Amino acid sequence: MLSVTGLEKRYGAVDAVADISFDLEPGSMAVLVGRSGSGKTTLLRCLNGLERPDSGTIRLEGEPLGRTDAALIFQEGALLDGKSALENVLDGGLARESAWRELLGWHTAAEKRAAIERLHAVDLAGCAQQRVGDLSGGERQRVGIARALHQEPRVLLADEPVASLDPVTARAVLERLASVVRREDLVGLVSLHQPRLAGEIADRYLGLADGRLTLDAAAADVDPERIGEVYNVPA
Repeated sequence: MLSVTGLEKRYGAVDAVADISFDLEPGSMAVLVGRSGSGKTTLLRCLNGLERPDSGTIRLEGEPLGRTDAALIFQEGALLDGKSALENVLDGGLARESAWRELLGWHTAAEKRAAIERLHAVDLAGCAQQRVGDLSGGERQRVGIARALHQEPRVLLADEPVASLDPVTARAVLERLASVVRREDLVGLVSLHQPRLAGEIADRYLGLADGRLTLDAAAADVDPERIGEVYNVPA
């Protein structure tokens, strides 16, 4: 279980995240909703270690998160267009490899096999040698998922991963993401600016407004009106 307790992050006098606490179970997908500027990205960055909280704790099975325990899929993928899909996925394992291997572009056969398996998991094995710059938006985002999986995380995070995709492609990417979380028994948390896309993948909803948690409930107990209340909280 991922347990977040009393998490706070301030930028000057602004409380980006204020006294947030929640628990998430492995094998389930939580969807984070809220207005732009509500604190969603800050929360994800704190969970991934890109930001240091001012107070509070983040624990996985009772222990502090390790350096590679959480992987974050960025909105635009943060991929290198000049590299192949396989090379981008291999970048996810750099924390396990010596720096000189990356400089030389050399990886063990086992690492390459594992990276191909990650591409299989997102139905992109046939694109392994294609330049990421030549792939479609949906394919790029699935490469981003594969790269995050190659980090071998226990917590998989995604920050608006389908914001630039058409609805059909967005649904396909989200379904693939949720499938991987459940199959590999990961803790999954994805922020979405389009909550209508969450209905088929969400096991739980978290809602943020002005940096505070205003919704924490099982998806079965949440209807569109309740989600709408997250967005209608006065600024």
